[in-house]
Amino acid sequence: MLSDWIIEKNRFDIEDIEKHGSKFLLGNGFMGYRGTMEEYSAEQLVAVNLAGFFDLAQNSNWRESVNAPNPLYTVLTVDGINLDLSTLNPVSHSQRLDIKCGIHNRKTQFSVNGVNITITAERFVSMTRENIIALKYTVITDKDITVTLKSGIDKNVWNISGNHLNYLDEITNGNFFKLNCETVQLKNKLEVYETVIGLDDCVNEDLLHKATINLKANEEFEFVKFGGIYHSDSLENSHNNFLDAVKVGYDEIKNEHISAWEQIWENSDVIIEGDDDAQLALRYSIYHLCSIAPHNTDKCGIPARGLSGQVYKGAAFWDTEMFMLPFFQFSDKKAARNLLKYRINTLEGAKRKAKEFGFEGAFFAWESQETGDDACTLFNVTDVFTNRPQRTYFKDKQIHVSADIVFAMWDYCRTTGDYSLLVDGGLDLMYECMWFFYTYSVFKPHKNRYEILDVVGPDEYHERVNNNAFTNVMVKSAVDIFIRAIDKVKNIYPEYFASFDKELNWVYDFSEKLYVPQPNEKGIIEQFDGYFTLEDTTPEILKTRELIKNEYWGGHGLASNTMVLKQADVIMMLNVFKSAYSTEIKKLNWDFYEPYTEHGSSLSACAYAIVAAEIGYTDWAYKYFMKTASVDLTGDTKQYLGSLYIGGTHPAANGGAWNTAIFGFAGVSVTDDTLDISPRIPKNWNSLSFKLNWKGEELNIKITDDKVLIDGIVNSSVTVYGKEY
Repeated sequence: MLSDWIIEKNRFDIEDIEKHGSKFLLGNGFMGYRGTMEEYSAEQLVAVNLAGFFDLAQNSNWRESVNAPNPLYTVLTVDGINLDLSTLNPVSHSQRLDIKCGIHNRKTQFSVNGVNITITAERFVSMTRENIIALKYTVITDKDITVTLKSGIDKNVWNISGNHLNYLDEITNGNFFKLNCETVQLKNKLEVYETVIGLDDCVNEDLLHKATINLKANEEFEFVKFGGIYHSDSLENSHNNFLDAVKVGYDEIKNEHISAWEQIWENSDVIIEGDDDAQLALRYSIYHLCSIAPHNTDKCGIPARGLSGQVYKGAAFWDTEMFMLPFFQFSDKKAARNLLKYRINTLEGAKRKAKEFGFEGAFFAWESQETGDDACTLFNVTDVFTNRPQRTYFKDKQIHVSADIVFAMWDYCRTTGDYSLLVDGGLDLMYECMWFFYTYSVFKPHKNRYEILDVVGPDEYHERVNNNAFTNVMVKSAVDIFIRAIDKVKNIYPEYFASFDKELNWVYDFSEKLYVPQPNEKGIIEQFDGYFTLEDTTPEILKTRELIKNEYWGGHGLASNTMVLKQADVIMMLNVFKSAYSTEIKKLNWDFYEPYTEHGSSLSACAYAIVAAEIGYTDWAYKYFMKTASVDLTGDTKQYLGSLYIGGTHPAANGGAWNTAIFGFAGVSVTDDTLDISPRIPKNWNSLSFKLNWKGEELNIKITDDKVLIDGIVNSSVTVYGKEY
């Protein structure tokens, strides 16, 4: 059905400009192009956001990803009036994103002095030529009219923390433009190309083609534009690369692009029969993941807001490994490996961070950019009461990220069967992470155990806590993974292991004596030491205590001395370590923590959804699945943290939607040699179909209410409802 693939809005509301920039995003892993109109500029948050390309603006407190000048800028003027949606009300307007092929369309009718002018525009960010953006622009009127057209490169760039580019020179050759730039901080080069085809008799001025066009009634006027963005490794052959795209032409490059998306969906589509809303929301989530994946590089991760802009500095978080990587492991092994190689490539930055805070080993960045040095500041929030920077402990106390990376690396190896990653830097990374945790932990002789003190778990409303359940369990898992990885490398790469000259006796003692919180007599796992002694209240009650909208609940805020959680660390832990806890323990903890959870993070809902599915709370699971799958469709998320803008897309929630469908409803779980499937699909779903790449073999799986059909050949066991096949 067409509705399963189309995101559409058939009217214009000016308050939707920011939200729709994210909702209608195009991307190809190299860059993202926000879903703004061709006539918009920085004031309407236009952005050509670049993956893995960072800079520090003058007088700024932080580095962030760079937004490039916009090569698709186009505006029509009639009788001195700009046909600009942000300033002129339209007669009608529709905006549409076809997620099946990554193509954006708009159709807008304006009326000026009794003349109706209709603009249609189609654009895409090429999935086969990662530096290329293309636009087809069409105008038709109902009366003869003369219009003025301006189209070219818009140098008015939207930035959050300040200007990042110095403009060096401009090259004009007929209808061809090139803008040479360099970044303010490191003087890295950026090149922006643009050309227009079908627009004659132009005057070129300040990187704009200016033309006066006599339009005949009911006759279409059409032209196409190509934009090219180049930096870093792509600079070497940029000129020829761009000219080749122009020579090939719009239609052929569009066909290449559509074919590439067809292959992406062949590998990654999940089909839900019986629920159109869930189908569209899940496909939309998958679309975003595929649009921002590093298909061709291992030099960058996936930013927390994807490629929708500079929020969270364009940095990669733990979100990538724990929420997004599972999707890529089963559908795009190359992208998954690139993401993990990025962490290996930034190991030295993690080691520098550990030393900065007085520890050894690798303390991976909370906000990771191109070098792995932490882009996170110590003051991330502005106190809305005093307007002063507020000290936070995300950078120096969120230590679980190093364990998350180790966990994800092993999960990749056992899912894909590609253990070569261990000898391609993976085992070294694991060792350095373990050494960091060993030097961070505290040994309590009277208890004969190691404890992990003074941390922040995923629940950021409670800072500097001791023995956070999620953190301790993740670290224990990471240590045990490292021990298993050592044995694996010994067996299959003995020559490499012989050169792995590390003293390892301490690892076994650390594993044996590391404290892991256990369920109490009521079956509840305490989120951290002393959590049960905090004020017993609810998010709804705390909301009534707010004095100012958007005040931060963490730090010394409303939630810090209460049991109210931003997200439940224990539920996330039960989700990650499915086989370690009984169904009864999961149920008791889900029931206990759910009323206390505010879901202030977009990462929260999917963890609740997956565990709810496992314990038979299918209605709850569906509710939280739709919450996470539709987060970017509705735009119903926090746009500000204090006074800090945090809008944009939510790729971790997109990954969480896929995780819920596959790990929750389809009941897929993985051990080293076995794929287990124990479905519990929602009552209103007739079937759930998907493809998994399991250890290099392709499995096509279809689940109905009473059957599991598996088409494929595997060299290891598959169990269905516990029965081995």
